[in-house]
Amino acid sequence: MCKDNSASEDGPRPSSDQLNSQFSYRHLQLLRSFSTKSPLRVIAHIDLDAFYAQCEMVRLGLPRDVPLAVQQWESLIAVNYAARPFNVTRMITAQEARNRCPNLVTQHVATFREGEGGRWAYRSDAAKRAHTDKVSLDPYRIESRKIMEVMRDALAKWAESVDQRGPGERRTSTGGWNEYNHMVKFEKASVDETFIDLSHLVYATLLERYSVLQETNETRDPSELMPKPPQSTLRWGADSHLVDLDDEKAENEDHDWDDIAISIGGEIVKSVRQAVWEKLSYTCSGGIGRNKMIAKLGSACNKPDKQTIVRNRAAQSFLNGYKFTKIRSLGGKLGKHISECFDTELVVDLLKVPIDQMRSKLGEETATWLYLMIRGEDYSEVNTRVQIKSMLSAKVFRPNIRTMEQIEKWLQIFVSDIYNRLVQDGILEHKRRPRVITLHCQNEQRSNGSRRMQIPQGRLIDEDLLMDLSKKLLVQTMSTNKVLPCAHLSLSVSDFEDGATGTKSLHGFFGARTKGDDADSTTTSQTAVSADTKRKRSVSPSATSAPGFVSDIQYMKDVQGSVHTDQSTTSKDGSFQCARCGKTVEEAGRIEHSDRHLAEDLTREEQRSAGLATSSSSRSAFGFERATKRRQSAKGKGKGQERQSRLFFG
Repeated sequence: MCKDNSASEDGPRPSSDQLNSQFSYRHLQLLRSFSTKSPLRVIAHIDLDAFYAQCEMVRLGLPRDVPLAVQQWESLIAVNYAARPFNVTRMITAQEARNRCPNLVTQHVATFREGEGGRWAYRSDAAKRAHTDKVSLDPYRIESRKIMEVMRDALAKWAESVDQRGPGERRTSTGGWNEYNHMVKFEKASVDETFIDLSHLVYATLLERYSVLQETNETRDPSELMPKPPQSTLRWGADSHLVDLDDEKAENEDHDWDDIAISIGGEIVKSVRQAVWEKLSYTCSGGIGRNKMIAKLGSACNKPDKQTIVRNRAAQSFLNGYKFTKIRSLGGKLGKHISECFDTELVVDLLKVPIDQMRSKLGEETATWLYLMIRGEDYSEVNTRVQIKSMLSAKVFRPNIRTMEQIEKWLQIFVSDIYNRLVQDGILEHKRRPRVITLHCQNEQRSNGSRRMQIPQGRLIDEDLLMDLSKKLLVQTMSTNKVLPCAHLSLSVSDFEDGATGTKSLHGFFGARTKGDDADSTTTSQTAVSADTKRKRSVSPSATSAPGFVSDIQYMKDVQGSVHTDQSTTSKDGSFQCARCGKTVEEAGRIEHSDRHLAEDLTREEQRSAGLATSSSSRSAFGFERATKRRQSAKGKGKGQERQSRLFFG
């Protein structure tokens, strides 16, 4: 039997004394320190319900019972819950959706428009202007920032209510998130979801509510078992779904401190969700469990506007109802490889496979990690700083554009798009700054040309600077490549560096310029290989190696999505599922979708060839780093991470 020694050492132990808990005072202290090994750990996942659709409902002031779908060109990309009973789904055409639901409101996403100054707007004719417009995600990013801020404020309010420090010990007089963020780990996983490590906040709440813990916590031997908690009825909340235990009789057994901890987590998540609704009119669903894997599965299983609580004793029965390919980090190519090895996708079937058999087919690290994951053990941390590593703005032109004037108009749109996102990322406060700008273009013969250069460190980044650099890159690209007619154009910034606040950041950002900051530091990357050839490159078998039970499990998900073969599948309705990212796209948009991947590949290849890949991309998760290097060597190029959006917006 496979064991994780550090986990078993920290785990609960049976108590022969009916007056004692199975948990020790050490477990309580581990909870305070956000330890991933604490059996009392409480993790939440909060997910906005049909987020893009909700954004449009709130903006338009529509009641919740009005069917609404968000449209991009002729297809739907988001559908609210009121429209789903009419069989309105994503990726069908807007006309087909209106046929199914005559009262459906179809709202096109905001767009940038060629020749209109690089500012997005909602336009009534956008659906018919794919050749002149580019989708903008800014409205959704703006709402996301508001929502995340409300969530943080709600968590700070809870922290203030259970803060054990005296008035003289307060760090500031202002309170709020900056005062209490040491009590919560908050990870923005995407534009519409977040992970929250509530462990320290739950610890403070336990001490505030149960005096027996406060009185003995600091004086007891850490290995000593805590007393059993009072056996008053736990309140789980009217909108909370409590996952059943394995054994019905177990519901009548006394609860322990882990049950109380998870119930407090449910209260906190409820207060956060309620604050988002009351202040911004958005509903969200929550999952509460002992780790990120369980919390994320929980938030998705009782949508919309509900939360699911998975007690420790119910974790295995909860997982047994799933395909393991639905579990974090087990989708994509790794999940497919495992299902092929053992001829099943079900957790309950995989539990029967001996660890030795797993090792023989998957290797030591992957087998150990998988063995623990399907048993509900996930030791990945909630990361408080998950930062974007690059920003890309791109457009596929149909028909191709044929003049330099058109290219410059689109460059202005790209510059405005990227600059707005840089502002959102904190460039005006000197928090982060990109060091590289890259231009990529593809002509009608699918010949690709790219140029990149360093962004001058002695100048403030604004739209004028980005536009000036873009024009220089364009001129240099045209000197070695045929650009017109242009089928695809993209602009990106990358290689971000953190900036300090205050005087130090001003010195760093406005200091003397160094030689070679401008055009003479450019690097050329030219390819004449067809996009189809690039998409058909094979994958090394080592791509299925797993990271093991490490803190950054999300990295594996990113790599699975980036390593690919051309195994996209076409369904009967004319849509196809991309083998790289798993998204379903209409057949008519297949080339456009694939070209987006191509542009990203080229941008990342240039960064790697110049040695500018950020150090944070280097991982040491068991053998996965070595496997990734072998895969990159076999393929001739690797893939970086892309966290900016989950959908392709051309």
